[in-house]
Amino acid sequence: MQQVHELGHVLGAQLTGGRVERVVLHPLSFSRTDLAHNPQPLVVAWAGPIFGALAPLLMWLAAERLKLSGAFVLRFFAGFCLLANGLYLGVGSFDRVGDCGDLLRHGAAIWQLWLFGLAAAPLGLRLWHGLGPKFGLGPQPNDISPAVVYGTVVVSIALLAIACSHAS
Repeated sequence: MQQVHELGHVLGAQLTGGRVERVVLHPLSFSRTDLAHNPQPLVVAWAGPIFGALAPLLMWLAAERLKLSGAFVLRFFAGFCLLANGLYLGVGSFDRVGDCGDLLRHGAAIWQLWLFGLAAAPLGLRLWHGLGPKFGLGPQPNDISPAVVYGTVVVSIALLAIACSHAS
């Protein structure tokens, strides 16, 4: 997931005339892409989470269209990437961690980060739903209403926002 996310930053930098100095990947910490020259920091900052969410989703959709037998693995990965990037921007916006701080410093509105999180995270959960039997877990899948998923995420983010506002 970190590799796809950071690839988004690298591609964003290349497309806007930036120059990548290094990409730092570590499984136990936040990954990052350091730029030596960044003429479009807002574009590069958005490129990570957007590419990190959309590329795996498009790979899964292509696998589904080609009727590949292992497409469910790409569905799981796409769900994970959507959930991770969505929560990273949605929840990370409160502490301005990593890309969230960069986005807000360079002109993104906090509601844009929340909107990204509200769109990506529930879709990630939705993609995961029903995959258990494909991985040998549980009996038959049951449908979960998208309204329930979105409602749960909205309530969770609202409670988190209230908790954060009282903590500071």
